[in-house]
Amino acid sequence: MKVVCPHCFSVNNVPKKESYKKANCGKCKNSLLDTKPVELTNSNFDELIVNSELPVIVDYWAPWCGPCKMMAPNFTAAAEHFPLKAVFAKVNTEDEQNLGARFGIRSIPTLIVFKNGREVERVSGALPKESLMQLISKYTD
Repeated sequence: MKVVCPHCFSVNNVPKKESYKKANCGKCKNSLLDTKPVELTNSNFDELIVNSELPVIVDYWAPWCGPCKMMAPNFTAAAEHFPLKAVFAKVNTEDEQNLGARFGIRSIPTLIVFKNGREVERVSGALPKESLMQLISKYTD
């Protein structure tokens, strides 16, 4: 499967397994098992969304948004359960206003699940970790 490195955004071919002990990027050698959410910008957004065979869960947020701040730890905690099963990413709509406009983000936080480069689900509002895990589990094998 094609996996985009969360560090250098290079595309890696990784054999599909139930679990992984180790998987490193062929270019930068960093771990592909890193579950820390990736910050997306105009310059790297399409690179990740289009090239990843894994579902990409994007959190559209802003630094001044109270519910966004409340959900951020839940988003990071949920990500830890899906190494090489899903990619977690964040778009700061304050800094990347055109990405918010491009996807018609009207309220934040908003989560969009992308699979094979296309939007497959959208949820607005802060979610607890359990609800995030259920949402993501629908799109992971």
